[in-house]
Amino acid sequence: MSDHIDEAKLHAFIGKMLGDLGGAMSVPTVRIGLRLGLFTALAQGPATAEQLAARAGGLHARYVREWALAQAANGYVDYDPAAGTFSLSPEQAMVFVVPDSPVYLAGAYELVAAMIEAEGRVEQCFHDGSGVRWGDHAGCLFCATGAFFRPGYVNNIVQNWIPALDGMEAKLRKGAKVADVGCGVGFSTMLMAEAYPESLFIGYDFHEPSIKEARRHAEAHGLGERVRFEVSPAKAIDEDGFDLVTMYDCLHDMGDPRGCAAHIRQMLAPHGRWMVVEPVAGDAPGQNFNPVGRLYYNASTMICVPTSLDQEVGEGLGAQAGEARLSAIMREAGFTFVRRATEGPFNMVLEAA
Repeated sequence: MSDHIDEAKLHAFIGKMLGDLGGAMSVPTVRIGLRLGLFTALAQGPATAEQLAARAGGLHARYVREWALAQAANGYVDYDPAAGTFSLSPEQAMVFVVPDSPVYLAGAYELVAAMIEAEGRVEQCFHDGSGVRWGDHAGCLFCATGAFFRPGYVNNIVQNWIPALDGMEAKLRKGAKVADVGCGVGFSTMLMAEAYPESLFIGYDFHEPSIKEARRHAEAHGLGERVRFEVSPAKAIDEDGFDLVTMYDCLHDMGDPRGCAAHIRQMLAPHGRWMVVEPVAGDAPGQNFNPVGRLYYNASTMICVPTSLDQEVGEGLGAQAGEARLSAIMREAGFTFVRRATEGPFNMVLEAA
């Protein structure tokens, strides 16, 4: 290592690290603010710390003031020093207050907290090459994951992703049979069921607590007649004749994605389609050295790769597998038609038949 230090590069790097550490230290204060309704209360209009504390249900004003100053330093809320008031802009509200906003990020903070909680378990995997069973990572990783992905699903599944498939939207409106494999807590399954009332939907996941939560959601939304949730690994699903099989952000988590792809092909009806939604990624690692790729690589280190390595085969594709690698797996399974149907800032949608 050279003794020469480029002072400009050092100062730039330290500046970056200070920004990163500030973001990391914001995670617990943001989570507290979300749970206590402080962001929501602030969205009602500008308030002093005392007013905000009262508005949020009688919280302790001194704590609320320090919290609000922290969020102002984060840039997450605005501060008027002359009036001594804090406020939330419409743009900030989209991130912290509006659950159906495409950029609502409350789930992201829960996901980060779950990753930190599982740090010791994942560290051990570095020594022995083992994995971490889904559901054993942290207290409620599956809940955090569902919350993280939900805004993207709410704003894209019906509006953009399914319409991008060849002729599938019309088939769903007439009545089709759909399997949502790796459905988690069922957000994706129920969004499709609500949009296409003539079709039948079955959600499958190997994690029983997720399926229990999905069933609870289905009953609460009155979808019990058209939505069914079953506990099953992807390769063990014993039903076929599906016009559409969907996989949302889960193929790369599977231990045996190749065996899964072959089984999906057997599940499809003639002229059926397989829709695979995956994190957007370039085919070379350097193409993913950007803010989105940074999020995915870190999450993949802590969640996706350990989950895959815990399962049979343990291929460990990772969240940034890329279109070329995923498409090759589909073609190897016998799919002769594979294309990128559409993409967005965080996801790409592959269609196979």
